[in-house]
Amino acid sequence: MLEIKNLHVKIADEDAEILKGIDLTIPKGEVHAIMGPNGSGKSTLAYVLAGKEDYEITEGSIHWNGEDVTEMEPDERAAAGVFLAFQYPIEIPGVATMTFLRTAMNALRKARGEDELSTPDFMRIVKEKAKELGVADDKLKRPLNVGFSGGEKKRQEILQMSLLEPTLCVLDETDSGLDIDALKIVADGVNRLRGDDRAMLVITHYQRLLNYIVPDQVHVLSDGKIARSGGKELALELEESGYAEFGEQAA
Repeated sequence: MLEIKNLHVKIADEDAEILKGIDLTIPKGEVHAIMGPNGSGKSTLAYVLAGKEDYEITEGSIHWNGEDVTEMEPDERAAAGVFLAFQYPIEIPGVATMTFLRTAMNALRKARGEDELSTPDFMRIVKEKAKELGVADDKLKRPLNVGFSGGEKKRQEILQMSLLEPTLCVLDETDSGLDIDALKIVADGVNRLRGDDRAMLVITHYQRLLNYIVPDQVHVLSDGKIARSGGKELALELEESGYAEFGEQAA
């Protein structure tokens, strides 16, 4: 279970708060969506969960599976099962995709006290998962994300998530830049990972993603606070009404 209590966050070396007292609980087995206007703090919440160093927690706590991860480094959080899919995955020239994937998988296995994967086992697993997500073999042979379209980058991230098998998946605007076909493929990959031992937090501006990744709960983030929560029907309501009721930021 993810438990966020009274979370206050600002950018390091700046005074203005971005998150102003977030309280959020996501049980295992559930998918929760965060929606809200620009500047409301959605991506900040994602970065803080992953341990991005540019942000400072001034008050509150984050617990995952009963363990306080608030002061953990990003690699420690990853070993604890936390995964962040970025809104804009970066290109890493000179780093082969397969080398990256194998290094990441074996680093997590080592941190969890498991044996490293042999080359044949690694290749088999990657090719199976890539086929499921429609990731072509030639994309696995390139430097990580170099020359990829937005949709191809997102598929690569979902492939990473599938291989690393995190227990807390944080998806920061995964639908950004995707056409409808890519959106369906990415959403299918996410849905394959839904399960009783995994919680997911899906951050999005638009209801369309939630047609494919149907959430158990929807939360509206406005001015650094959760302004409203409800069932999946709340996303449909927001699609009709927009964020006007949540203040000037919606303008």
